[in-house]
Amino acid sequence: MKFISALLKQFFFWMFLFATTRLIFYVYYWGILNQDGIPISEMLLSFWYAIPLDISTACYILAFPFVLSVIQNFYVSKWLNRTSFYYNIIVIVIYVLISTTEIGIYEEWKTKLQFKALNYLSHPAEIYNSAETSTFFIMLALIITESIFFIWIYNRIIYQPISSQKKKLVFGLFYLIIGSGLLFVGIRGGISEIPITQSKSYFSKHNFINLTSVNSGYSLLISTIENYKFRNKNPFDFYSLSSANARVKRLHRVDKDTTINILSKEQPNIVILILESWSADLIESLGGRAGITPEFAKLENEGLLFTNFYVSGNRSEQSMTSIFAGFPSTPITAISHNLDKIIYLPSFTKQMINEGYSTSYYFGGELMYGGINSFISVNGFERIKEEKDFDAGLPRGKLGLHDEYLFNEQLKELNSESQPFLSVVFTLSTHSPYDQPMEDVIGWADTKTQNNYLNSAYYTDKSLGNYFSEAKKMRWYKNTLFLIVADHSHDTYNHWPVHKKEYRRVPMLLFGDVLKEEFRGTQMDRISSQTDIPVTLLQQLGLNALEFTWSRNLFNPTTPEFAFYESDDGVGWITPDGYFVYSNRTGDLMEITLNNQIKDSVIMDGKSYLQVLFQQFMDY
Repeated sequence: MKFISALLKQFFFWMFLFATTRLIFYVYYWGILNQDGIPISEMLLSFWYAIPLDISTACYILAFPFVLSVIQNFYVSKWLNRTSFYYNIIVIVIYVLISTTEIGIYEEWKTKLQFKALNYLSHPAEIYNSAETSTFFIMLALIITESIFFIWIYNRIIYQPISSQKKKLVFGLFYLIIGSGLLFVGIRGGISEIPITQSKSYFSKHNFINLTSVNSGYSLLISTIENYKFRNKNPFDFYSLSSANARVKRLHRVDKDTTINILSKEQPNIVILILESWSADLIESLGGRAGITPEFAKLENEGLLFTNFYVSGNRSEQSMTSIFAGFPSTPITAISHNLDKIIYLPSFTKQMINEGYSTSYYFGGELMYGGINSFISVNGFERIKEEKDFDAGLPRGKLGLHDEYLFNEQLKELNSESQPFLSVVFTLSTHSPYDQPMEDVIGWADTKTQNNYLNSAYYTDKSLGNYFSEAKKMRWYKNTLFLIVADHSHDTYNHWPVHKKEYRRVPMLLFGDVLKEEFRGTQMDRISSQTDIPVTLLQQLGLNALEFTWSRNLFNPTTPEFAFYESDDGVGWITPDGYFVYSNRTGDLMEITLNNQIKDSVIMDGKSYLQVLFQQFMDY
């Protein structure tokens, strides 16, 4: 039992240390709570929301002492006790250093301590010279005081050396299996399908509260993992940066600042329906098999369908930054995983709030996946609802609320929403395990998984049809523009390789009574991308869109046609003259349909785009 009690005492010690350093951060920045009008109740609530990530961090820290304790079950030695003791002392000092450094940098950086800040540690003189003398010595005093305090507690109360005892093989094996399992569950944040991320601690509309809720050690660890491999050099450094920048600038050059206006209202409500994993192969008019999405086909008859529309990434979190920040997906890592970078992205949501729009975001599952919750919180949504916020009696699948009930909840609440509003619904029934609540109607696919996927799409499509039948009864309907788009694509009965452009093609539809009559039931064939959504919408509303430098106005006829997507640590690049896919991992072209006269120039365009994009990602 000594092994178990020793580890439990260490676990609760770390939870106490995390909470205490968080409290010290709040005390130091108490003025921000008053200045921003943050209620004390929200600060206190942050300690509750911090618990899952704190548990995960504590379990990471306990992994090494656990291994030592397993060894001590069979072999007891003073040096093993000393190793465990000094390991914890070192980690205490490191964590105190991290949390106190965050206090020092927050006022200037407004973010957690991230990997890029570690570069400054090699120049301590610079750190001293750039900080106010009083601040520097306050931080130094905090580091020394906290370290002494926590080391004293650990030494006097927590530390429990293992003395000699009888070797028990059965207990040792049992302890190893159960202990390993508990640590693993703790590290991943439970037994749900989605492992824990920093988004788990996000709950407030105040970013100050959200950042403080995130465990400092966990945040730095993830940032280091995400950024270590390209810490010194852009992995996509194909050309001179000046040459690459010139090409990207030319790609975004617009010969005439003009817009074809497709709306009949100046300030419509905007509802964005993001459909999980909807490939173009689900849509008959885009070349798909008939009968999969008949309700969507009916909507096409009244809407404007984009037939050459592509996603820039292959994950949900990548789509969110594309749709709401106009920032293309990057290979290797998603910007939503980097709390220090997302604060620099432009925000479509905040721009709409500045124009008087109320904003809301609905998702039937858990938004911590991929850092989505942290991104949409930073992006400015005033009201965010996920699975835990809905009535527990509503029917659910393994991942969360079924789409029809999610749609109903949004419709019900929009009736009391002040207009104009921006409201987003992100579906999930077309995500595996596809446990939608209706009988299967499709059975012709070549695998069970494909049939499950197609039937889930049929279910979401049916729910979409019911959604619009009900929406048309609402008082706000006639003044609302609906934008329906997939978050990313999915394997289908055509089994496109993931690097091919056919795999990245998805539907996008503009719909609603605010569309001018001449655009209803029509199609837009221009090559376009998710990243073009912010500027396209803002220009339709007559609003400034200059900060969205990667996004284009699709209703400006002079806008160059191309679409970018990340693929195999490289680039997919689509133009009216053909496309290519380049793998940076192999250094080869995986696909090319360009003729010899233009291929070199077009390849330079695509690779330059990726180079400049990733450089900006690194520079944020």
